[in-house]
Amino acid sequence: MKKVLFLLMLIAFQFSISQSVKVVATKTDQMIFEADDFIGFDGFGSCFYSKNNTVFKKVDSTVLQYQNLSLGKVTKVDILNPLKIILFYKEFNSIVVLDNQMNEIQRVDFSKLDNTVIASAVGISGQNKVWVFNSMNQQIGLYDLTNNSYQNLGVPIKDEMQHYQSDFNYFHWIDSQQQWNTCTIFGRFFSNGKLDEVNEIQLLDINKVLLAKNNRIYVNDIKQNKLYEIEIVEKSFKKFYYKDQILSIFTDKGITNYKITIP
Repeated sequence: MKKVLFLLMLIAFQFSISQSVKVVATKTDQMIFEADDFIGFDGFGSCFYSKNNTVFKKVDSTVLQYQNLSLGKVTKVDILNPLKIILFYKEFNSIVVLDNQMNEIQRVDFSKLDNTVIASAVGISGQNKVWVFNSMNQQIGLYDLTNNSYQNLGVPIKDEMQHYQSDFNYFHWIDSQQQWNTCTIFGRFFSNGKLDEVNEIQLLDINKVLLAKNNRIYVNDIKQNKLYEIEIVEKSFKKFYYKDQILSIFTDKGITNYKITIP
């Protein structure tokens, strides 16, 4: 029965893709560089990428970098706040905070808190705080960088977290049931609906997501139940990133930027 339901969902998704409306993307420029991962652009337009466990920040012709071999592999880089860049080192249960010159200004070892926190997801929040998903109690919390305190929010999460994304006010995650959930800085939880399983996803707001399926990129408007395909030149790519009407496509050669208008 489960296999039948899965096949029906897959057919429905493929049918919706075939019925999708095209969104025109206008190529603006290219940036050629070698990288293991493209992180994205911050609010000032600086480009971030990583190679050999070193995080690079490119501003015009200037390239800054940060590396910390003692903390192992960088798990995630959060560039939402250009003045407080967060590097998450999951293996050592730690984060490093960098300034806009890529200098280390703070380091936090969650294992040394009064109540031990085992972080499996981290992202910058507002008011000098950091979102943390604590796998010890399966709860989302906020760590205060100023007074080094930690606060649990809401109730434990039952289903496994498959994908997460955060901003100053919200922590979003997609669970093992493909349910898109959100937690506010005040600890209020709500659901935004169920999503199809895809290769890659970026949440735009509480109604729209960007998703990749079979080397094609789509805008999924959940509220309007509409799917829009974005026309790009690349037939294959490693990753995409959207910010301020610019869609960046990451390949082996670097990134290509497209100007698009999200419907």
